[in-house]
Amino acid sequence: MNTELILNYLSSLCENNNREWYHAHKADYQAANAEFETLLQELIWKIGETDKSILSCAPKELTFKLVRDTRFSHDKSPYNPAFRAHISGHGKLPIPVGYYLMIKPGGQSFLGGGLFADMFKEATAMVRDYLTAYPEEWEQITEAADFKKLFRVQGTALKRVPAGYDKEHPCAEYLKYKSWYVEYPVSDDVVRNGDSLVTLAAEIFKKMKPFNSYLNRALADFQMPTR
Repeated sequence: MNTELILNYLSSLCENNNREWYHAHKADYQAANAEFETLLQELIWKIGETDKSILSCAPKELTFKLVRDTRFSHDKSPYNPAFRAHISGHGKLPIPVGYYLMIKPGGQSFLGGGLFADMFKEATAMVRDYLTAYPEEWEQITEAADFKKLFRVQGTALKRVPAGYDKEHPCAEYLKYKSWYVEYPVSDDVVRNGDSLVTLAAEIFKKMKPFNSYLNRALADFQMPTR
């Protein structure tokens, strides 16, 4: 797989973030996207060695569009110069949580896990309730030396513990959160070597798995809203 081709295309899109350039270089996009899907397939097979729930995923169903929604943004650039994908048992849906990959030039690439979405109030409540019931397990995962060496739990958070939850609870700080996720940065040099990227990603995702599994147990009964 030629991951350098992916970076080169995205770098050019960064410098020419307009519809005219994008459409004039549609063939370049298609070539880069094909390489990204090849990368995803390699990742699926590698991750699948320890998490068989994702082995049936199809790469083209895991990716996100480059087009940005600029309606409420001061930045009117029409495209997000990044290739992104979410790999989980239900494809790219945010729940169940899985393995997130973003390739973006300029050292902005990262590997992610956990619940990034904070718009589902029911999901947030389910995780808070699970944290309340199983704080020891959460602490064992997030305070483990290997976890702390690699990750820091992030997420949209309130200033105070929400009503109905104990302010003195061992997980009080995490009860403020509306989303819970981790990120591991990846340099452009690593991205350029596809085989090295797959090896690194599989190892990092393996170490994220207990964190993801905890959240997925909390979200086991969650139903995605229907339109």
